[in-house]
Amino acid sequence: MRNVGYNEFEKILAFHSSPAMLGVKPASLFSVTDTESVGESISRFNRKAAVKGLKIRELCCLKNRRLLLMYNEKVLERHMNNEKVLRMFGKFGYDEDMTTQQRIDRLAEKIVGSGDFPHEIGLFLGYPVEDIQGFIDNKGENYLLCGYWKVYSDEERAKRIFNSYNKCRSYMIGKLNSGVDIYKALRIS
Repeated sequence: MRNVGYNEFEKILAFHSSPAMLGVKPASLFSVTDTESVGESISRFNRKAAVKGLKIRELCCLKNRRLLLMYNEKVLERHMNNEKVLRMFGKFGYDEDMTTQQRIDRLAEKIVGSGDFPHEIGLFLGYPVEDIQGFIDNKGENYLLCGYWKVYSDEERAKRIFNSYNKCRSYMIGKLNSGVDIYKALRIS
């Protein structure tokens, strides 16, 4: 089995997490094959990117895959303090006074405990509350648009957001393809 080296891990990270790394969304979720080099890559990223408030947190490891949450601490914290988001967290059993880390811990426990994705994952990823509720109410059907998430409320807003996420991805992948590592692309020395 081929190990995911730093460059390959950076490409996976850039592809799935560029909007969060660039501060456009609070967090991104992705999975990678579990190898020894992945653990090293995560540690390296967390050590170097801490100056920008970026962090990767493993939510679970199933079979040979690691489910990772890459988040921007400031953007996620601000997002989680939105009144509508707080109310919806309450519907999922999260206390209003929980810290961001406690919420992430709780999410990880729910994923491991159920083996499924709890609906509140969308809150961490910055999905509009209306679309999360629409997904629940419609059981994932009857959506207006499907992109980074299933859209039930404001299709035009979602298209603008999807476009901005695509621009972030293109920027980061372009940097990596031109030989610039992820830390230089993020202006981390």
